[in-house]
Amino acid sequence: MAGNPPRLHSMHDPHSPRTGADLRSVLATVLDGLPPRQAAQAVERLIANYRGRTPTHTPVLRDRSDVVAYAAYRMPATFEAVRSALAAFRDRLPDWAPATHVDVGGGTGAATWAVADVWSEDEHRTTVLDWAEPALSLGAELARGASSEALRTAEWRRQTIGDKLVIPDADLVTISYVLGELTEADRRSVTDEAARAARAVLVIEPGTPDGYLRVIEARDRLIAAGFRVVAPCPHSAACPIEPGTDWCHFSARVSRSSLHRQVKGGSLAYEDEKFSYVAAVRDLDVPPAPARVIRRPQIRKGQVLLDLCVPDDALVRETVTKGRHGPLYKSARDTDWGDPWPPEA
Repeated sequence: MAGNPPRLHSMHDPHSPRTGADLRSVLATVLDGLPPRQAAQAVERLIANYRGRTPTHTPVLRDRSDVVAYAAYRMPATFEAVRSALAAFRDRLPDWAPATHVDVGGGTGAATWAVADVWSEDEHRTTVLDWAEPALSLGAELARGASSEALRTAEWRRQTIGDKLVIPDADLVTISYVLGELTEADRRSVTDEAARAARAVLVIEPGTPDGYLRVIEARDRLIAAGFRVVAPCPHSAACPIEPGTDWCHFSARVSRSSLHRQVKGGSLAYEDEKFSYVAAVRDLDVPPAPARVIRRPQIRKGQVLLDLCVPDDALVRETVTKGRHGPLYKSARDTDWGDPWPPEA
């Protein structure tokens, strides 16, 4: 939510992301020998593009230098954000796994790596759709170095992302960091096509007020198409946050490589990626949801203040005290921004 300082372990997953280590390794191989100054200049150009208005007929990633810079600058953060959102989805539906996955606007495939990590023990087939051939080429090159068979065998297909998009039927469709590049009409077309093609849809955008509004628009369209929200919301009613007053977002911790720090001009070994998302399903039984912690918990002497979105579509603050709540107090102290509440067994 607005105004929250970074969390050290936000939206954490207890399982070690082996696929993330694979990704860092193959990125280091591809980026080996790339002059940091050249990469930094390309990153500055990309930032200018992303902050401007990009027509739907013009891919942001134009050539290999753009794509390599993007991979160094954005893939680790995108991977961790999507992985965090998918982990929350998996925690709600632990017995379900996708047999087929389509990554819309997947670029170099960060979301595809995240799917392979979250469902690493389950076989699935992935198709990546993007309009930038250089991004698809580098994505395929990176995937060939992965230990995951789903990544090594993924199909990388060139496809315009807009009102003419046709998505192959799939169990899971991911749309990550794409809607902000599209016109309002194309955003709606892409969301509606995902709703037609998929049993489960994940939409993820930057954790900004505008990114949140794009997620809410997609959420509303998915619900209208018969989907039920799995995460982060504990309900499928209207979002109780009043637009313009606040926004719902979460945070994922990203490890930085040496080159990553050089490209981004930072000195810390980590950064926190803020993101907004919605995961929704149709024709699947969804168990009743617990509340969700939507702000950084405030830990005070003998008490923890938790801001929650609760199943009856309201925002509440719950105070957990050491004296009154006993073992639940310890759980509250360990609870993180983005976690369900109370803790699930």
